[in-house]
Amino acid sequence: MAIRKSNKLSQTAVLKQILKRCSSLGKKQGYHDQEGLPLDVPKGHFVVYVGENRSRYIVPISFLTRPEFQSLLQQAEEEFGFDHDMGLTIPCQEEVFQSLTSMLR
Repeated sequence: MAIRKSNKLSQTAVLKQILKRCSSLGKKQGYHDQEGLPLDVPKGHFVVYVGENRSRYIVPISFLTRPEFQSLLQQAEEEFGFDHDMGLTIPCQEEVFQSLTSMLR
C-alpha cells in the first residue's frame, strides 16, 4: 500500500521532507560535519524510533520506496505528523517493525 496523495503532501514531497529532516539533524554535536548524520548512522541510512519505548533503529534509505514501509510512514504522518523534534517516529510495536524490516532486507 503506497502513501496516498492527500491535500497535505504528495508521496514525493513527503519522502523529500523525510530525507531533508534526517540530514538537517546534523547541526547538533556528535554528528558528521558534511553528511549531517549522527556518527553511528552510515551513509544511505536514517534513524527511526519505534514502539512504546521509542527504540532507535537505523534503516536504509531504500526502505522509503517500499510499499510496506510507506504504509508505516502514512501511519506515522497520521498519528504524529512529520514536523517534530524527536525524529521520525513509527507508531507500531517493535516486534512488528523488526519482522517487517527483516523481510525488506
